[in-house]
Amino acid sequence: MSTIHWTETHPRSARWHSESGLPLPRTVVVADDRMRAAVAYRLACEGTALLWRGDFHNGRQLLSALDRRVGRTAPGAADTAAETFRSQRRFRAHRARVLGKLLVLLDADHGLDLRRAPDVRRAVAEAYGDFDGPVAVALSELLGAVSARQWREKGVYVPALEARIHPHYGVFAPTRSEYVDLAASAPLPRDGEVRVAFDLGTGTGVLAAVLARRGVGQVVATDVSARARACARDNVGRLGLSGVVRVVTGPELYPPGRADLVVCNPPWIPGRPASDLDLGVYDAGGGMLQGFLSGLAERLEPGGEGWLVLSDLAERLGLRSREELMTAVAGAGLRVVGRSDTRPRHARARDTGDPLHAVRAAEVTSLWRLAVGA
Repeated sequence: MSTIHWTETHPRSARWHSESGLPLPRTVVVADDRMRAAVAYRLACEGTALLWRGDFHNGRQLLSALDRRVGRTAPGAADTAAETFRSQRRFRAHRARVLGKLLVLLDADHGLDLRRAPDVRRAVAEAYGDFDGPVAVALSELLGAVSARQWREKGVYVPALEARIHPHYGVFAPTRSEYVDLAASAPLPRDGEVRVAFDLGTGTGVLAAVLARRGVGQVVATDVSARARACARDNVGRLGLSGVVRVVTGPELYPPGRADLVVCNPPWIPGRPASDLDLGVYDAGGGMLQGFLSGLAERLEPGGEGWLVLSDLAERLGLRSREELMTAVAGAGLRVVGRSDTRPRHARARDTGDPLHAVRAAEVTSLWRLAVGA
């Protein structure tokens, strides 16, 4: 167990917890309302963690002040999209490290003992589970957990379902509805008589729910994340689809058996995730994509199809080529029998201040219909 140590009238210690993979702080000093932002920024950049013991709202203001100072070093566009993407990712990692140096202490009841602090107990319990306090976490991460609790309570409206999906902490939310719309409108194989479908990497369970609503007899959903599996079960139950959708236990990509339809929406960027929270975006070495393709032929029933939902953002960033994708499809004994495309409707595609605006605005998300090669 990782532990931080500091002195506050006497030597103290607490367990260190970071969902985003921040390193264990080696030096910790106590900070309160007297701490100036310039001093806090210098200490954080030097690697010193600040355990906040002042007013909660003043702590949030200090965090915002640190963020503004980090933002002054944000990189602009590089010579290529790939270089811009990598520099932006390095900057985000640097920003997370600096902001992650402002810490707060949670007690064994998941509470926060600071002046004017909100009741964070439910959000913390849902994000981190039970623990024997005290536990130190970054204030930025705690605010993320509180925000996730609000998202979970409110839900995300999904037009294709005419219902809300409630994402849990650490599970990728279906805020980009265009990829869901693709799965809701693509022609079902076997003239629509789909008895069994697999949803690989189900996340919130949104695509499994879409398939169930389209009349698929049984949907078997998998995910490497225990959080995602719990989230999918929760959403399936909320939608009254527990009799149709079964979320299996375990991290295996494919469940046992065969299916008439296999759907996979892998993380779109082939890169190493920095933490579990990155798993919805980054697919290390394209492992999930390759696993889906290499296992598909032997898991499809005759006349069945595999649906690969994938953005071409990685291609536009120079991280993967279309030729590499098509070679992987053919190498797995598969052929393309159809494709549906959609353009982005999310806010980042309209953000002209983003150094990658041109790439994001041109992005195309496709549903590739794959069948066993002739």
